[in-house]
Amino acid sequence: MEQITKYFPNLTDTQLQQIAMLGPLYNDWNEKINVISRKDISNLYTHHILHSLSISKFITPNRGTAFLDMGTGGGFPGIPLAIMWPECKFHLIDRIGKKVKVARAIAESIGLTNVTFQHGDIGECRNKFDYVVSRAVMRLDELIPLIRKNVSSKSTNRIPNGLLCLKGGDLTDEIKNVTQPIIEVPLSDYFTEEYFQTKELIYVEL
Repeated sequence: MEQITKYFPNLTDTQLQQIAMLGPLYNDWNEKINVISRKDISNLYTHHILHSLSISKFITPNRGTAFLDMGTGGGFPGIPLAIMWPECKFHLIDRIGKKVKVARAIAESIGLTNVTFQHGDIGECRNKFDYVVSRAVMRLDELIPLIRKNVSSKSTNRIPNGLLCLKGGDLTDEIKNVTQPIIEVPLSDYFTEEYFQTKELIYVEL
């Protein structure tokens, strides 16, 4: 928890309580259904929750902004962002049913009311959103054609609608094939932990 409060000192009591509950809940669920590598579960707050919240360092959405979390897995980055922005709406989709089951159960356990879930392929989701968020699901140049149909043409936020993607490693090859406007933000700009030295937030305007 100290990793979170270090960078987000203005969280409400409700937000702090919800984030504190994530640790025991993910530990319990991970014993039954492996949604986070068992070698990495001890790093939940840094590698998964704080990593997800890096998106909130880049953008401050208006009330009612709608997000699609494509390939949410066990609920990242969608659940931490739904805690951070309770006045926004989140739809979390994944092709693996057992991961959706875990994410839904955890959201219900902490009292999130601004999230919906879908077990299925992105091709089955026809709704429109302001932003698509994603965490290392696939190559950027493969992801963008899949989610363009889900991004609304009407922007209401300061940052135009598009994709907010958390990635790591050398992205040169992926980015060279992207023709849309793109911004790369090293997460070391936000966080000092060594884990973030090779991580980036990629914003693509769509």
